[in-house]
Amino acid sequence: MAQTITEKIFSEHVGREVFAGEIIRCNIDMVIGNDITTPISISAFNLSGAKKLANPDGFSIVLDHFIPAKDIASANQAKISRVFAKEHNLKNFFDEKDMGIEHALLPEKGLVVPGDVIIGADSHTCTHGALGAFSTGMGSTDLAFAMISGGNWFKVPESIKVNLSGKPGKYTTGKDIILEVIRMIGVDGALYKTLEFTGSTIEHLTMDDRFSMCNMAIEAGAKSGIVAVDDVTREFLADKNLARESKEHYSDADANYSIVLDIDVANLDPVIAYPFLPSNGHSVNQAVKDKIKIDQAFIGSCTNGRLSDLKTAAEILEGKRVHEDVRLIVTPGTQKILKEAYKLGYMDIIIDAGGVVSNPTCGACLGGYMGILGDGEVAVSTTNRNFVGRMGSRSSEVYLANSAVAACSALAGYITDPR
Repeated sequence: MAQTITEKIFSEHVGREVFAGEIIRCNIDMVIGNDITTPISISAFNLSGAKKLANPDGFSIVLDHFIPAKDIASANQAKISRVFAKEHNLKNFFDEKDMGIEHALLPEKGLVVPGDVIIGADSHTCTHGALGAFSTGMGSTDLAFAMISGGNWFKVPESIKVNLSGKPGKYTTGKDIILEVIRMIGVDGALYKTLEFTGSTIEHLTMDDRFSMCNMAIEAGAKSGIVAVDDVTREFLADKNLARESKEHYSDADANYSIVLDIDVANLDPVIAYPFLPSNGHSVNQAVKDKIKIDQAFIGSCTNGRLSDLKTAAEILEGKRVHEDVRLIVTPGTQKILKEAYKLGYMDIIIDAGGVVSNPTCGACLGGYMGILGDGEVAVSTTNRNFVGRMGSRSSEVYLANSAVAACSALAGYITDPR
């Protein structure tokens, strides 16, 4: 019987054919924790009486939300993970010495691999599906169960086929594609389903585009997002010491999908998600007409903090100056990205234009630090959520956009079309 890529990944893990709707117990290849959610998992692990991790090499802790610690509470949160990592001689523990946002850092390290089953106590764990893996967010106690047992229970999700056609325009990116998908089906349109991205457009998309698309699958309610392995994926992985053998799976031509979405990417304008939902998408043309004045432009996060985002920003900002009424904040996804951006001159351009560069952190995205909005302030942001109060004050507003839109808007003082 025909299967989707997701059904095949689970089938390979459980040793028999499985299909959407089945409840299965499955071993997990990589469990991911961070400084916010892992302390709860550690507490549950200790309360269970467990003495050792079931799969220590398949467990990573990345301190990325409030590191370096922004206050005493965040320092104590991080301390819990540091102590646990030392007690268990955890190989995959990342703090200030090797910083990065978890969903950018682990692919960079080769710790998430095609064919994997991956969970993390962070909703944007679905990012890693860009590598042809099943990857999803779970709760902290679910994480603890996986730490203790090496596996967890899953309901195999149905899949939505997102059929993308045409070559995207210069400033139409993976971010715009996923914002268009969410606009079409809403924030719960893919509830407990996999968004499987396919079609002729895929060959034109970089890994950074694919990471952005899978990252925001959760904003449509999806359990996961996934892109099958191709030459672009293989090139990305070629210089990495992979934690496991790569296993490539592909959907059968006659696999069953709950919905098929068709998107003509060649005619897709950059998309702006207005407050207060990622599904409130509008063409950048509409945003220009609406003359949306901004106080802050933010480029970064697990969605758009990669080298291509910094390159785009630098190309647009070079020789120019950020508007006097705007703060431009740039947050690279990892230290490696930051170093490479400096080497290529991107950071000098951004700083000379009036931007400020922070360490790799999730802080601004969730209104934690390094970019909090004040009362009534408006931001254009490359992050993934724009709920009420997401980046600060409950009276602030966040417009989601790609990095080119954010950079151009920082110069103009209004949301601007980069084309």
